[in-house]
Amino acid sequence: MLIAAFAAASMALVALIAGVVVVVNTPQQQSSPGGTDLSALRDRELLARPAPAEIDLIDHPLYDMTTPPPIDCDLPDLDVESDESWEGFSREAGNCLDELWAPVMEELRLVPALPDVTVIGEGLDSDTEDAFTLAYYESDVSTITVILPNVREVSEFIPADEREVVWLALMGHEYAHHVQNSTGILRVSHDLRRSAGNAADELDTLRRTELQAECMAGIALRGMVDPGSDALDVVNRHFNDGGDLDTHGSAASRTLWLEAGWEGETVNGCNTYGAEPHQVG
Repeated sequence: MLIAAFAAASMALVALIAGVVVVVNTPQQQSSPGGTDLSALRDRELLARPAPAEIDLIDHPLYDMTTPPPIDCDLPDLDVESDESWEGFSREAGNCLDELWAPVMEELRLVPALPDVTVIGEGLDSDTEDAFTLAYYESDVSTITVILPNVREVSEFIPADEREVVWLALMGHEYAHHVQNSTGILRVSHDLRRSAGNAADELDTLRRTELQAECMAGIALRGMVDPGSDALDVVNRHFNDGGDLDTHGSAASRTLWLEAGWEGETVNGCNTYGAEPHQVG
């Protein structure tokens, strides 16, 4: 097409040179190569920047999505004392989660960059004796990080044959933050927390965000393990049976939302932002 256009332009130029002697003293008329002035048909509003998309935390298209179908997730055996084993387990869990959530992203016509999964051998400066971070998601670099010293410490209290499903649920929770980020939910949640008028409102928003991630972890868990297994009970027993957290909700709330994700037919079961206050306490 470029060659044809160039040839046509060359012929027009030759014609113009041939006719210039004839019309040099003749009043000139504005020419239009195609016979129509296309500039008159342009919609000037199209030149303006589009308005930013509105993200409604309570009425979001994500909630209309059917929960993704199960996948075959063949995880490698996990040796909690081996850095190499953790790297392989975490990476493969991330691959499974990519595959699991892909139909939802496609249905929403979203093509987010897949998150990186990494492990680190040191705890965070913010870790204390009473509370420490097992893993975290960074939205600005789309990365899930597992903190090996902390998960190893917790692993001491988990029977060896139950560790893999517990840490798979942890990965499902962190990946859920990636789903929230890809759909715009996480950004709006951050904005609401920053603009909160008091600490109670800020914590309420944070709990709704974390409990939604816990619910999506239930969706992911059901999609990656044998649905007839006791995986849900195992995860609840080790993560949600005791210990109320201001940031992540009470033990009862965490159990409620993990089970809602496991049992739900649509992602609407994870609409924590539209839930009653007593459900997200």
